[in-house]
Amino acid sequence: MPTPPVSDLKSNFPPVVDARTRVLILGSLPGEMSLAHQQYYAHPQNRFWHLVGEVIGEPLPSLPYAARLDVLRTHGVGLWDVVAQARREGSLDSNIRVHAGSDLAGLIDTLPALRAVAFNGGTAARIGQRALAQGGVTMPVVLLPSSSPAYTIPYATKRDAWLVLRDWLGTTASA
Repeated sequence: MPTPPVSDLKSNFPPVVDARTRVLILGSLPGEMSLAHQQYYAHPQNRFWHLVGEVIGEPLPSLPYAARLDVLRTHGVGLWDVVAQARREGSLDSNIRVHAGSDLAGLIDTLPALRAVAFNGGTAARIGQRALAQGGVTMPVVLLPSSSPAYTIPYATKRDAWLVLRDWLGTTASA
């Protein structure tokens, strides 16, 4: 029986950051729907926009994508992924194969206001923490439960964990 074809290399998106970025949220690699739409966290069941919206006190899911990114930057939140390129069938992190990491240390060097790096899920944390250590980056790290629907803990539990980002952003948005 022939080996099934390996999918083409999948690549991350450019970072969403600016000089005001205080917290950099790092995912693993965009999923199929995100790649198709060329948008971070495009899958409607992914709770990222709901969670970070609660952190900053903004109704992010109701905004157009470009406005979401503008609001994140305004609130000091940056986005990127720890994997620059990889082979992966489907969208599950467990299917990531032969990956090249993003230059996290290089990006962090360009962010003068950065206070903490947050990892959205276990795969992002594993790959990202290794990259930070190899790059000599000593920065506070926040480990967040994945916003992915594949990580099936209750939304309220995810929300409570994500709200700690307020400490690093210096916000006190109401719960």
